[in-house]
Amino acid sequence: TMITPGKDTTHLPVRIGVSSCLLGEEVRFDGGHKRDSSLLQTLGSMVEWVSVCPEVEVGLGTPREAIRLIRDRRELNGVRLVTRQTGIDLTRRMREYARRRVRELTKERLSGYILKKDSPTCGMEQVKVWDHRGTNEPNGRGIFAAELLRQFPTMPVEEEGRLRDPRIRENFIDRVFMYQQLRQL
Repeated sequence: TMITPGKDTTHLPVRIGVSSCLLGEEVRFDGGHKRDSSLLQTLGSMVEWVSVCPEVEVGLGTPREAIRLIRDRRELNGVRLVTRQTGIDLTRRMREYARRRVRELTKERLSGYILKKDSPTCGMEQVKVWDHRGTNEPNGRGIFAAELLRQFPTMPVEEEGRLRDPRIRENFIDRVFMYQQLRQL
């Protein structure tokens, strides 16, 4: 898009998508949150947060039954998303939601995204994937995270756990500000 003369976009706030639980919103399966104070103190004054919780937004209540990824070679990405006790398959519902919601995020002027590690929806890497024997391997990616990375292949995306490392955090912040400048050109 062209920048119209007289419309100064250099002072637009930096907007970062974030898993809602990291902001302290009580959206987790157990009704709790995973507020990340260091993240909020480090970035909070510099950015506008765009909060997303795929599990609540797809219609799962709070509190709710825990969900997990199950290995299934016949599925896209080789996994299904299933409730832990009752075995309800939420794969298709979550994939359709993720496609639609990530498309909507294109209107939010995001310059980065911070995902909740280990989450079967938001985990970016090393999410536990269970097999029929009841064992797991930490080699999966959450369904929402996979769709986010597919639709935004160049946007800076990190998990909150990795951002505790000062070098990774600094690198992420640099990439976010560069991404914002490139997006505005």
